[in-house]
Amino acid sequence: MKKVSAIVLLSSVIFISCNSSDKKDSNAKDKYEQTKETLEETEKKNPARFLTVSGHDKRNLIGQTVVKGTLTNNGKVVKYKDVNVELAFYSKTGALLEKDIETVYETIAPGASENFKTKYYAPKGTDSIALKVVSAKTE
Repeated sequence: MKKVSAIVLLSSVIFISCNSSDKKDSNAKDKYEQTKETLEETEKKNPARFLTVSGHDKRNLIGQTVVKGTLTNNGKVVKYKDVNVELAFYSKTGALLEKDIETVYETIAPGASENFKTKYYAPKGTDSIALKVVSAKTE
């Protein structure tokens, strides 16, 4: 009788311990999925926070200002497309002369970069141009 009760007790302990590890694994997976969803929501709501833009400008032979830039997606989950970049034209003294919005029709995967090029007739007296990501659509 003692052997049977010991076997039943041992079997129930093994069953309970196996069952609890499955719960731990499922809880870890659920937590990971929740974190992933939260990260995805955050990236979708704040594209300007996860997209960076850099670039330089020069003048061509017909007087246009050619802006070459690179958009980089620093996000981990979301792909961005149709990115709106604000171009601000400044004088030598730092006065804002004009602002324009340029849309870059590319899809940028997480961790990837895309180059773009645009041409403008900059306002008279333009000394520098600042680039800033304003918004983007998500895929």
